[in-house]
Amino acid sequence: MKTRKIGDFTVGEIGLGCMNLSHAYGHPPTPEKGAALLRHALDLGITHFDTAALYGFGRNEELVGPALKPFRDRIMLASKCGMQGIDGVRVIDGRPGTIRQTLEASLRRLQTDHIDLYYLHRWDKSVPIEDSIGEMARMVEAGKIRAVGLSEISANTLKRAHAVHPIAAVQTEYSLWTRNPEIAVLDACREIGAAFIAFSPLARGFLASADLDPQAFTQKDIRNGMPRFQAPHFLKNAELLPAFHNLAKEAACTPAQLSLAWLLRQAPHIHVIPGTTSLSHLEENASASGIALSSDISRRAARIINQETISGPRYPAATQTEIDTEEFG
Repeated sequence: MKTRKIGDFTVGEIGLGCMNLSHAYGHPPTPEKGAALLRHALDLGITHFDTAALYGFGRNEELVGPALKPFRDRIMLASKCGMQGIDGVRVIDGRPGTIRQTLEASLRRLQTDHIDLYYLHRWDKSVPIEDSIGEMARMVEAGKIRAVGLSEISANTLKRAHAVHPIAAVQTEYSLWTRNPEIAVLDACREIGAAFIAFSPLARGFLASADLDPQAFTQKDIRNGMPRFQAPHFLKNAELLPAFHNLAKEAACTPAQLSLAWLLRQAPHIHVIPGTTSLSHLEENASASGIALSSDISRRAARIINQETISGPRYPAATQTEIDTEEFG
């Protein structure tokens, strides 16, 4: 596994998004199988593990913490505050007091005395970003977190936050089918020396599977509410896949590996954190670190799947109001 920098940490350039080990996509694995997957990720050179207070309403941190506790000095552990589950409802709350309470609960669930990279999961627009980041800066001073990150924010908000405390990383959805970071945030991260962490780099499974069928999604699958997986958009998007899969064959890799290698090729400060519940997919994803795409393959992949060829917005209108990222017109 090749490595890249996040603040003072050197980690595998392909990390693991842990969310779907507890919720979001289909039926999560048993805790025993989830823990086994986490440990196998270590064997593959993955050292960047990403969780959040929101995921499984705390259950994901309860899984990740104990499973990785024996290897704590070998990994970079990332979690998030500012969005959590309260009485079964997702709530965005960036008030300093809430952030402080969320951190203490996460430390208990993760069974650690500090979190290496702690993100503000969403900017609570009713609270000045300076107030939320100011509280996180005090957490750094107290030794409870090592570095501060932001998720789904604009370049302007990033710069405001960075003026309060150095921002080590920004996490936003980025893949061939979601290019919003290319508008401004990728450059803003480079300018301030922050890493960019691409979540959902496989387009929530769309770029990884030849037979993805939204009709087979479970009732609680979050993709049910995402326009790109609904009619009429999904059928239009699926028409792009044969050409993309043929290009992967030409590159002697799988479609998932092509997707990840394309992202890593875009800039040296980009990291990817695909999630999976499958050991074979975990191995497939980790192997993308060794794939060097030619300029020609990279350009052709980007021509096949991009913000112009993909049909439908990435989020429904209500969710879109919760995020701060720049959007293509």
